[in-house]
Amino acid sequence: QVQLVESGGGLVQAGGSLRLSCAASGRTFSSYAMGWFRQAPGKEREFVAAISWSGGITYYADSVKGRFTISRDNAKNTVYLQMNSLKPEDTAVYYCALSWGWVATSASKYDYWGQGTQVTVSS
Repeated sequence: QVQLVESGGGLVQAGGSLRLSCAASGRTFSSYAMGWFRQAPGKEREFVAAISWSGGITYYADSVKGRFTISRDNAKNTVYLQMNSLKPEDTAVYYCALSWGWVATSASKYDYWGQGTQVTVSS
């Protein structure tokens, strides 16, 4: 009943910035937490950032803390991931996810997933 569409991915040089967006549509009548995950070729999916419904609680992976910022605009049913000081190791497909439950860092806690958007950081 919920669809998530990511946008904003692309190619950027190391040290540059990108802003990812994820718009939720469909039956989003209840409060929900949102998260971002990423997966590089040949590697397992990993947690990046998450945000509670109110925005009052945010979690970040140690690898992105201080460089990435997650935010949301509930009036637009949209979550954002501002990525600064990008590194080649940030290269991955980035997925947004929605949880009807509490904000979490585990992928298993999320109920809906977007299609992913490619982020490539060149050295």
